[in-house]
Amino acid sequence: MTSRWYALHVKPHKERPVSDLLEANGFRVYYPSYRVKPVNPRSKKERPFFPGYLFVFFDLDESGSNALQWTEGTHGLVQFGGEPATVSEQLIDELQKRLSQLPIAGTSSAEAIKKGDRVRITDGYFEGYEAIFDARLPGKDRVQVLLTYLRKQPKKLKIDSTHIEKLS
Repeated sequence: MTSRWYALHVKPHKERPVSDLLEANGFRVYYPSYRVKPVNPRSKKERPFFPGYLFVFFDLDESGSNALQWTEGTHGLVQFGGEPATVSEQLIDELQKRLSQLPIAGTSSAEAIKKGDRVRITDGYFEGYEAIFDARLPGKDRVQVLLTYLRKQPKKLKIDSTHIEKLS
């Protein structure tokens, strides 16, 4: 038989250690995860996309399912009707592609904006107005923009950083 992708059920919070262990033992492993910006800087900066699961590529006939079942931190292969469930290569490729495109969770689009950049306000009372990005404010993801309306001097406006987008 040939090698295929299989879903491996792992113990809670053991995805990364099991992935590293299997890779060290010569298995091809895919650990779908995404990056986060935690509030506590000592917290993990990576989270599993499917908590409790990894994908392993191997020849089941050659290695046998016991090779993974007795690996520390695992519960064994995901099975349906007593048969290990296979996962298509196409699904793995699509997951890798989609996860690589995710922004870092917990960050806002405002983090890529610099002072002086033109922005559009996307929510709130001033939705649709264009402004100039001025500064990031301390605290909960707030920013300050300079908004000119009614041909007057620019006014400082403090808004949520998720309510602006950079104009090209």
